[in-house]
Formats: sequence, structure tokens, C-alpha cells
Amino acid sequence: MTALRPHAEQLFADELERLAAADDLPRPPGWRLSPQAAVTYLLGDGDTITPKYVGPRRLMEVAVATLATDRALLLLGVPGTAKTWVSEHLAAAISGDSTLLVQGTAGTAEEAIRYGWNYARLLAEGPSTDALVPSPVMHAMRTGAIARFEELTRVPSDVQDSLITILSEKTLPVPELNTEIQAQRGFNIIATANDRDRGVNELSSALRRRFNTVVLPVPASADEEVDIVARRVEQLGRSLELPDVPAAVEEIRRVVTVFRELRGGLTTDGRTKLKSPTGTLSTAEAISVITNGIALAGHFGDGTLRAGDVAAGIVGAVIKDPVSDAVVWREYLETVVRERDGWSDFYRAAREAI
Repeated sequence: MTALRPHAEQLFADELERLAAADDLPRPPGWRLSPQAAVTYLLGDGDTITPKYVGPRRLMEVAVATLATDRALLLLGVPGTAKTWVSEHLAAAISGDSTLLVQGTAGTAEEAIRYGWNYARLLAEGPSTDALVPSPVMHAMRTGAIARFEELTRVPSDVQDSLITILSEKTLPVPELNTEIQAQRGFNIIATANDRDRGVNELSSALRRRFNTVVLPVPASADEEVDIVARRVEQLGRSLELPDVPAAVEEIRRVVTVFRELRGGLTTDGRTKLKSPTGTLSTAEAISVITNGIALAGHFGDGTLRAGDVAAGIVGAVIKDPVSDAVVWREYLETVVRERDGWSDFYRAAREAI
């Protein structure tokens, strides 16, 4: 497969087929897997099924159970808590298709949720079924599949509310054709949102009532976050065909430690309070820092991931605001990193990268 980033149902096709073949539990109408098998796909089985999400099992059970009802699912959390990752794998497990996606932005129009028109045909023939351009949501309704809506809170409020009829009545009126699209069994929507980024539009109470909200937390412990970063770095390295550089656990733990301390405003030992930068310092950013370090070590180094390979990436992740964040980072280096045993190489590399 030559795709830079295969869809979940392509990348894990063998696992999905294996689960489906062994799955003898009841499946909701239109589902490829039973709810229990879908959760196993997400969390792994300790053997042939790899974990896609590392976190509380109950959260995934609630998310899957929600999609088996008439309520839509809203995955809420700060950036980097795997909302998009979970939504993609949920759609792959349930529908076998994670591509029915609406990307929410400040410029998302109502047509992206409902439908649009082929204006050449519209002018030539007038309103007709052939002139209709279905949205991913309309396609999901017709086929009984899961539609995904990324960054719902970035969409203008009046556009958000076009989902209300779809979620409550399970129909999409097409008044121009004097008809409607009725959702087939298996249809549902998974939306993601966070309340930390700028440019957020709160959901109306009417729309929020039609979602069951599952809050995805940041990893509970450093060990858990190290495990997540190591797994994703390994997967990305294979996908991008990066040079074969062992992802040194000590460097992953160093990056995770820096992120967790700055994110929480307190050192690991609880002795020193810290200022936090303006960025989120998410797990996803930690994965990016390590992946970039592996590329540096493989292409420009000696094939071993070292402190200098991750220092430049971590500085770029921390310093988003060149004024205030630079002050936070320098204070952290001088008061924490400089005095920490075994971190002198990282301290020197980080100072040179500023």
C-alpha cells in the first residue's frame, strides 16, 4: 500500500476480518461487529488485536453503546486526547468506512452537512436527483453508516443547528425536490470538539441534548503516556518508512516528563511550581517531537536517538508565543532541567536550540 496515511479500515483490515469471523454475539442493525468486538478492536486483546486507544475501558464501552442507540456521540477533550483517532476507529469497526467525514471550520457551510448542487446541471435541467450533490452525512443516512464530524465547535452556530433535525427526526428534508432522505438502520454521527482552542462556538442546548458526551482525558500517568507515544511512533515510523532508529524509551520519557510538568504547572516530585506555556503540549505533539527526532537521528545522525535530536522539536512545541513562552521555557531550563541528574545533555541541546 503506497498511501501516505491509509484509512483505519485499510490499515487494520486483517484485524477487522479476524474479529468479524470470530464474532458470534448480537450485532445492532447495520453493524459489521458486535459492540463487544468493537471495544476489543479499540482496546486490543493482548494477542493479535493491537490496542488503538490506551485509556479507561468504560469510556469506550459507553461510546460504543451510545452509537447502538438513537443518540449521537460527542467526543470531548483537550487537543491531543485522541478524539479524531477514536472516531476514525469507531467508524471503521462499526461501518467498515471511516471516510464519511465533515471537517468543521469557521467557513463550513450548511451544504457540507446537508447537500449541495451541481450548478451546471441545475441550470440546464432544474432541480433533480441527478443535480443533487450529497454530503457525507446524507451518504451515511442513505447507506446506514457512521458519519464523522470533526471540530464541531469551530462551525458557526447557525450551521451547527442544521444537525438538529437530522439527529432528532433521522430525516433530511430536500424541499427543492419535495422529498426527504430517511436514515437507514446503522446510521449515526460521531462528532469531536474541544473547549481549549480559540475560535470555539458553543453548542446550543437543543443540539447538545441530542448528543451523548464522552470526555476523553489526558493520560492518567506518565507510564501510560509513554506507552501511547511509543506505540504511535512505531506505527508512524513504519508508515513513513523512516530510517530504522530505535525509539529510545529514555528520550520518550524525557519528552513526556517535560510536557506533563509544563502542562500541569508542577514538577514530578511536587516541589517546584512552574509557569505553563500558551500551547496545549498534548500527547499528539509529543509523538510529533519523537518522530521528528527519529528522522533527524536517521538522516543526519548516527542512527541513535539522542537528546539533541529531540531538543529542537520540543523547543518548537513549547514556544508558540515567542515572548511569553520563551520566558517560561528559559525559566524551566534553568530551575529544573539544569539541576536534574542525567539531563545535562538535554539542557545543553535545548539552550543551543533557543
